[in-house]
Amino acid sequence: MKNETIYGARIIDSALQIGDYLIISDLHLGYEQALNSAGVMIPRFQYEKIIKRLKEIISQTDVSKIIVNGDLKHEFGKITRQEQKEIDDFISFLKDEFEEIILIKGNHDNFTPFIAGKNNLEVFDYSSVENNFIIHGDKIPLTSIKEDTIIIGHEHPSLGLKSGERIERIKCFLKGKWQSKNIIVMPSFNFISEGSDVLHEKPISPFLKDLSIDEFEVFGIEHFEILYFGKLKDIIKTRKSI
Repeated sequence: MKNETIYGARIIDSALQIGDYLIISDLHLGYEQALNSAGVMIPRFQYEKIIKRLKEIISQTDVSKIIVNGDLKHEFGKITRQEQKEIDDFISFLKDEFEEIILIKGNHDNFTPFIAGKNNLEVFDYSSVENNFIIHGDKIPLTSIKEDTIIIGHEHPSLGLKSGERIERIKCFLKGKWQSKNIIVMPSFNFISEGSDVLHEKPISPFLKDLSIDEFEVFGIEHFEILYFGKLKDIIKTRKSI
């Protein structure tokens, strides 16, 4: 499939389009430097891939506004040199492409408001667009949610597909219910990790932790192709029967 919508939001690769807004989540800029410091020697390639993919997505839309739904940077307690440069460059890119930029705070964004302030931007706890409540997903807000649909990141969902002895992960969107609300879980917009396998790993978002997600529908994405896998419980059942 090339086109698919979830509760009225259009999937475009790892992004969502709602009206005049584009939403992306979990970029984790600076991740390579963190891995290098931990002894994992990985080249710094992610920023260029993020910009290239975002340009491709923009070319398929007519949006003028963007929401970054948390975890713009990677390190929790500091700003690394790589993060500082890449975030400044990224915000400059966004300002060239969009009329409005909304940054939502994620659990990795303790210092993001400082960098955003230098670029005359604010960081918000959540945002609302066309009956959609957009929040990173690392905590449930104290405010009551009036919108019908909640959109979160934080979870980095992926689906592990077995190929021989190997398991290949592809990023995916999840569509389901939280209490009386619709909920959409977005994949990460970074290219170092495919994310957490929803078939084998327990959810970490408090929106999902105490919730059975077996009834959630799974939409895999592979470079602008959308692969509908049905409900998670049916994927699990098929796995067991093989």
